[in-house]
Amino acid sequence: MRLGAAIVGDLRKVLADEVRAGERAAMTAIRAETERVKVELRRQVTTAFSGNARGIANAWRSMIFPRSGQSLRPAGLVFTKVPNVIDAFDRGALIRTKGGRKFLAIPTGFNAARGRRGRGERGMRVTPAQMVASGQAFLRPFKSGRGFVWCLPLRQGEGAGRRRRTRLVAGGVTEVGTANRKGREAWARGLLEQGMVPMFLLLPQVKLAKRLDVRGAAERGLRRLPGRFVAAWERESGRAA
Repeated sequence: MRLGAAIVGDLRKVLADEVRAGERAAMTAIRAETERVKVELRRQVTTAFSGNARGIANAWRSMIFPRSGQSLRPAGLVFTKVPNVIDAFDRGALIRTKGGRKFLAIPTGFNAARGRRGRGERGMRVTPAQMVASGQAFLRPFKSGRGFVWCLPLRQGEGAGRRRRTRLVAGGVTEVGTANRKGREAWARGLLEQGMVPMFLLLPQVKLAKRLDVRGAAERGLRRLPGRFVAAWERESGRAA
């Protein structure tokens, strides 16, 4: 018995077409999986920190290489523009004081300009230096003895606006509690009765909770990639059912 085999068509063209299909499939798979990993990492941030961290979530970016054309060996890069923040919550970092200082000064929500913290001291209503310069700041120890609440005395300023809302002035330095809120007047009176507002928490160190899993997102993407590549190649070569 003899068996005969023959190649139908131009072998070089068939192989070239297959390579081009593989290149397109590889680029498609890398592009799709890179985007999926980026979306997962953004979702991790918004889930861990709610909507207040949208800027940190959107700092996750991605790039595909080569930037143009096709390749059988493409690469996808997912990176963040705030690596220190991501690394701290990915590791669950322990933050300690430096330069011989005894305490970290952590601004409270009362001490955040426009109701949220900004970058560095620009986001604070009052800086630690202004607290000292006011001559009115005082400490209240935690029951645990681990640190202090750094406060300023409160007084009522003149009413403002058509509704003559209560203005709260901390230590004569800044107005606090200006955000619109339900039951604002009752909230303001409650603070006035306490006679003080916490501006900073003073702690020797802070242990951040691990809230992100960057490595896990990357490993899940790598496990999905081969299957995505094979499926894309079958579609590109016309073998998909």
